[in-house]
Amino acid sequence: MKAYNHKSLLLINFTISVFIIFFLSGCIKHNESYKTNVLRGEFIGQQKPGDNPQVFAPGFVSTNLGERDAAFTPDGKEFYYSLWTGSFGVILVTKETKTGWSNPEIVSFSHNYSNIEPFITTDGKKLFFSSNRPIEKTGDVKDYDIWYVTKTDSGWSDPINVGSTINSNADEFYPSIADNGNLYFTAQTDKSLGSEDIWVSKFKDGNYEEPGNLGEAVNSKTDEFNAFIAPDESYIIFSNWGRKDGPGGGDLYISFNDENGTWLPSKNLGENINSPQLDFCPYVTRDGKYFFFTSRRLDAKLSDKEHHSYSSLKQLLNSPQNGNNDIYWMSSSTIFRLKDKVQLKNE
Repeated sequence: MKAYNHKSLLLINFTISVFIIFFLSGCIKHNESYKTNVLRGEFIGQQKPGDNPQVFAPGFVSTNLGERDAAFTPDGKEFYYSLWTGSFGVILVTKETKTGWSNPEIVSFSHNYSNIEPFITTDGKKLFFSSNRPIEKTGDVKDYDIWYVTKTDSGWSDPINVGSTINSNADEFYPSIADNGNLYFTAQTDKSLGSEDIWVSKFKDGNYEEPGNLGEAVNSKTDEFNAFIAPDESYIIFSNWGRKDGPGGGDLYISFNDENGTWLPSKNLGENINSPQLDFCPYVTRDGKYFFFTSRRLDAKLSDKEHHSYSSLKQLLNSPQNGNNDIYWMSSSTIFRLKDKVQLKNE
C-alpha cells in the first residue's frame, strides 16, 4: 500500500469533487455527538492519556467517517486534521473559543481538490499540506504536490506551491518541517531505494535544496511513508508497508539521529502501538509529551459475530474503530524509553 494509493485520485473530476465537499459538510454536521460547550480546555477537553493508545476525541474528531493526520497550532488553540473518504480528502479545523471548542469545519483553502496532511510550523505562520490541485488556480487535478499557506490577519492565504525543486511529475506527500526549515516528505523517484521513500530538502539562505534520500537506516526496498521529524531532527517517526518485524498491516517505526548526524537503524515501535491494521500519520506535540497517530484498528466487539443484533452492529459501525481511519493519542514516554535503549545498544 503506497501511502494510501493516492494515484487513483487523479481520476476524480471537478464535478465529483464539489459534490463530495458538500456531502462531507453534511456528514460533519450530522455526526456531531458533542455539544460545543461541553468540550473545554486543552487538547479539546480530553482526559490525558497514559502509555496505551486512546481514540482522540471520540464522536467529535474521531467518528465513523475516516479521520487522519493531526496538527495543533503552537498555542494549542486550533487543531487541524484530515477527513478521508477513501478517494478524496479535506482538511478540517476546530478552534478553542470562550464557549468551548468549535464544531469542525472545512478550512478555507481546502475546496474543489483533494487536500490532506496538514503540518504547522513552529512559529504558526505557515501550514504545509499535500494537494492534487493544479499549479494554476483552475483546471484538472494533477499528481500530489506539497503546498503551503501563510497566516494573515484575516486567516490563511491562498495556497502556494513549494516549487519544482521538491515537487515533480509524480506524487509528494506528508510534509514535516524541522525548526531549521528542513522539509521532510514522502516520494517515489528513480533514486528511491525501493518504492516510496522518506526524503529531506534542506532549507538554506531562504531556499530549498535538492532533496536527499535518508538512506538505508530509514528507507528500504519496501514502502516508507508519512514521516514526522522532531523539531531538532533528533528522531524521525515514519510508517512502513512490507517489513516482516511487526504485527503487519503497515507499522510505525522510529530512527534516532546520533551526535554525528547519522541516522541509526530504525526500530519498530512495538505491538503496544502497532496493530494488525494500518498504523500511520505520526505526530508529536510541540512539548514532546503526546504522540498522535492514525489507525484503522477495529473495536474488539466487532469480532463477536455470534452475539450481534442488527441495532448493536449498526451502532458499532457508526462509531470510531469501525475499520475506517481514527486518530489516536498516547503519552510519548514509550518513544523516549526506546531512545534510551537504542543509545545504550550503540555505545
